[in-house]
Amino acid sequence: MARMPLAERRRQLTEAAIRAMARDGVAKTTTRSIAAEASVSLSVFHYCFDSKQALVESVITTLTDHSVTVVKDALRPRATLEETVRAGFQAYWDHVRAHPDEHMLTYELTQYALRQPGFEHLARRQYELYSDAYAALIDQLTRSMNLQLRVPVSVLARYLAAMTDGLTLNYLVLGDESAWTEILDTLIAHIAGLVHDDVHQA
Repeated sequence: MARMPLAERRRQLTEAAIRAMARDGVAKTTTRSIAAEASVSLSVFHYCFDSKQALVESVITTLTDHSVTVVKDALRPRATLEETVRAGFQAYWDHVRAHPDEHMLTYELTQYALRQPGFEHLARRQYELYSDAYAALIDQLTRSMNLQLRVPVSVLARYLAAMTDGLTLNYLVLGDESAWTEILDTLIAHIAGLVHDDVHQA
């Protein structure tokens, strides 16, 4: 087995855990099955992660990064605020449709953490990551487009995290792609209304 830096090995095991959990479920995924998925020995797993809590936190962080990265890449200033925001949400939506198992796993991880004694803080950390990610994206957008918000960044970030979370679960349950466009139009109009009119129209 080729030696590799610890950080890279942890990434390898985290991605293997995501695949195993998405396929078999969180509760049924063991450290042994993750090691097998990554084609490494169990001792390598325990060298990289000293507890299942550490692994679950790494999985949660990585899943969030998967979504945030595609949105950040798409969130470039366009002719209007609406077009810019739409591009970001469209990138996220495309990721949901391409990787529904990953997004379904995020909800399973939340329930698992809330029900598993000693893991409750990971569910809180998961939703803090969502809000932090949106706050960073909002900051990126306001600076690049010289925008001023009507509400604090923290409030808007939490609102967007909750809205996206609900829309994603709605799609995973109902599978109604046709409703997405109209819902997105409503969401974008609402977001545009949270920007000062003089800046928005500039």
